[in-house]
Amino acid sequence: MAHSAPLHPTSPSAGPAQPSVGDLVKNATGDLSTLVRGEIELAKAELTGSVKRGGVATASFAAAGVMLAFAAFFFFFFVAELLAEWLPRWAAFLIVTAFLVLVALVVALFGYRMFKRIEKPEKTMETLHDLPDVMRREAPGQRQHALPTVQNGHVVRADPHTRLG
Repeated sequence: MAHSAPLHPTSPSAGPAQPSVGDLVKNATGDLSTLVRGEIELAKAELTGSVKRGGVATASFAAAGVMLAFAAFFFFFFVAELLAEWLPRWAAFLIVTAFLVLVALVVALFGYRMFKRIEKPEKTMETLHDLPDVMRREAPGQRQHALPTVQNGHVVRADPHTRLG
């Protein structure tokens, strides 16, 4: 046999020292901390790349929008010049300008109507109205007044003059 050590050591110094529970917990905590830091670094690296690609994509769309705006300008200039073949030039440009103003007015009217459809947060405003009653200074555990509650999406106000208990 290559080993001369007994199979079952009888003394604590005969084998390798067993780590204590405290050492095991300390090592596990350190390993967990290292693992979490590594995961955070990995997430940062992945997100940084994604954010950069998103920024480049956004800039590309913005550049495309600017180029499209320039193209629209030249398109309407072309339409005016085409109309100038049959009408006086000033009339052709006036027709194109009037068309663009009409389209702008229709879009503005649509935006105005959509803006008018925005609803006020009535329930929130109602609960904020009751906030002074709710925030009345009372000793903890000694509440004298009932709080408003929400039932089926409606605020049920407690009578501010009704006392609990």
